[in-house]
Amino acid sequence: MSWRLRGLIAWAFFILLSACTPEQEKSLQTETSAPQEAPTFVGGQICVSCHTEEATAWRESDHDLAMQVASDQTVLGDFYNVSFVYNDVTSIFFEQDEDFWIRTDGPSGTLENYKITHTFGFEPLQQYLVQLPGGHYQSISIAWDTRPAAEGGQRWFHLYPDEKINHNDPLHWTGTFQNWNTTCAECHSTNLKKNYTLSEDAFETTWSSIDVDCEACHGPGSHHAATPSDAQLGLKAKNRSWVLNDETSIASRMPELTTHDEVEVCGQCHARRSQFGDEYEPGQALLDAYRPALLNPALYHSDGQILGEVFVYGSFLQSAMYRAGVSCSDCHDPHSTKLRVSGNALCGQCHLVTQFDTYEHHRHLTENAPVDCVDCHMRSETYMIVDPRSDHSFRVPRPDLSVKIGTPNACNDCHQNQTAQWAADQIGSWYPEGRNTKFHYGEAIHAGRAWSESRIPMLSRVIEDNEMPAIVRATAINLLANQIDGQTLDLLTQSLNDREPLVQLAALEALQNIPVEMRMQLAQRFLSHPLKAFRMDAGRTLIPLRNELSERRRQDLDAAVDEYIESQRFNSDRGEGLFNLGGTLGQLGRLGDAEEAFQISLEQNPSFTPTYVNLSDLYRSQGRENEAEQLLREGIELNPNDQALTAALGFSLVRTNKPTEALEMLARASQLAPEEPYYQYILGVALNSMNERERGVEVLQKAYERFPGNREILIALATIHRDMGATESALRYAHALLAISPSDGTARALLNQLDDGPVAE
Repeated sequence: MSWRLRGLIAWAFFILLSACTPEQEKSLQTETSAPQEAPTFVGGQICVSCHTEEATAWRESDHDLAMQVASDQTVLGDFYNVSFVYNDVTSIFFEQDEDFWIRTDGPSGTLENYKITHTFGFEPLQQYLVQLPGGHYQSISIAWDTRPAAEGGQRWFHLYPDEKINHNDPLHWTGTFQNWNTTCAECHSTNLKKNYTLSEDAFETTWSSIDVDCEACHGPGSHHAATPSDAQLGLKAKNRSWVLNDETSIASRMPELTTHDEVEVCGQCHARRSQFGDEYEPGQALLDAYRPALLNPALYHSDGQILGEVFVYGSFLQSAMYRAGVSCSDCHDPHSTKLRVSGNALCGQCHLVTQFDTYEHHRHLTENAPVDCVDCHMRSETYMIVDPRSDHSFRVPRPDLSVKIGTPNACNDCHQNQTAQWAADQIGSWYPEGRNTKFHYGEAIHAGRAWSESRIPMLSRVIEDNEMPAIVRATAINLLANQIDGQTLDLLTQSLNDREPLVQLAALEALQNIPVEMRMQLAQRFLSHPLKAFRMDAGRTLIPLRNELSERRRQDLDAAVDEYIESQRFNSDRGEGLFNLGGTLGQLGRLGDAEEAFQISLEQNPSFTPTYVNLSDLYRSQGRENEAEQLLREGIELNPNDQALTAALGFSLVRTNKPTEALEMLARASQLAPEEPYYQYILGVALNSMNERERGVEVLQKAYERFPGNREILIALATIHRDMGATESALRYAHALLAISPSDGTARALLNQLDDGPVAE
């Protein structure tokens, strides 16, 4: 059936739903105008009678087609007995009794027939859902490429073509990561309630609309439907205009934007984030329901460009557009989800065309190949094999950063036969005083990740610069907190009073890395913060100090910890949620409950290795070292290349006096994680303590050369050489430590011990 015919049928069905009779309207008014404590969801079809234009635009948009019941009108894939082979498994797509089916390997690895219940998305690919026992809806990992055949589409393909995934892998379609209820549902339906029961490992997931409709962005509409003029919705349209600045040739928003509520509403789904519960309503602060990911190495390059699938929000927060007051709807029609204007005209809404869409600006001849602004300022990455997505940080190309820190750049995306240095030279010749001559926060993030000797001053520079994007400053705090000295602590203390919530929250989380006795005065005021993210972090930070708090603050602490525990119970369908729950219960002294949470976490997700480490540590604390060792061995058998598990087993073997095998495990961990200084450090210290001092020093020296900004490595080298009587070498390392951390008390003590004279403050 053609798309046009499908669209006509869908529209006719939509009209039938939305055309209320006077009696129905009267009934609706009677129902929705009754006194209620809070508005309820009534379904987007109720909105149509008053908002026809918006509803028409929404119909067949990405939001409308986000999820649909599988039918002849919605399924786009070829189910005419088509075979697809992956990892020696032959899956067959077929139709039976007007339903769509797949025969493929199930949870036990045997071939079974599964009915397709829903479609998921539609362009440039469509996925399909299958229901398993316990209300588990799973997303098939074989997707349909909906692009035209001329573009390589109209075919089945696997989302992980370069891997060999079987039924034991969490990435298998029956596994945790492909579970719709947990991973996908909230952002493809409206008013979703996950309703997971841990004791039964079962979902009773509900929604008010199967797709993303009006109430997903505007909030529950019962009150507004009854009395539109009196009951305003959570997300309201704002009057705005853009006035051209003659000096910059760029428009400014009038009036200036004072809140970013629209971006936060979009951010509930268009962000990589963790979720506290499913009570969020549009208009609510994002940090009251979610915690956005920072610029983590798995998600972003050092300069903040997209690497993993991050869904726009974290990129946009970095942009000059965001700081200038641009909102999503300035470029995207929120109802059709399409761009408001096509091509460079979209950018021309705010950037004077005669200034920017010219050879003098972009330096490319356009007779044979038009130059699009997005090619240079919104480079894309392709996800899910066929889905290219643009970076919304709107950055100026910086091939000079490619040379310095290895990040990608738009110039070499096209000029692949040239080097990054060539591109940097070209940019430098065109703009000799351009941005390529200026500091970029990517240099600091890179220094922090690489443990450069300049990491502290560079990260501090970013944190103290209020003009830097908040997500960047928060990331810098996160990196700086890996190694805290007096200077760092002062900076964290200042950041707790920052005007940007993301910066404050990062500083609050960092307090978990400082000595317990120093936390109370810094963290306790956040126990009653209006945003849940702050209350929960403060609660976790202050659990060890509960008895030292006032009665009022103890009550605040208990309430905050209860909120955190509840949020982890909400996420207990994932191993991560139970891992966090177990850790908190252990801190509270509820060791039996903590052990149970960890064990269930391992049953659900045996590949989530932090749980093995923490449960083994719980066993250790109870004198159950043999059980700890056995657990770690079981974890390594399933996850043989995990460095944290391997190192934890090494420590356990040290405690049970098996030094030879312990060293083997610690050496193995250092080999598995050559880019992480911690594992090099523990191997060097272990070798030294086991009378292999020469080897230990060699390991530590190589680690210092690779990570010159790591404090622990320098302390180890200084103290080992001191104990060896190699005073000159010990002094050299102590001075190096003081150079990277001028307020470091350990460095000063070492220098005084080595008779270098008192060290000036």
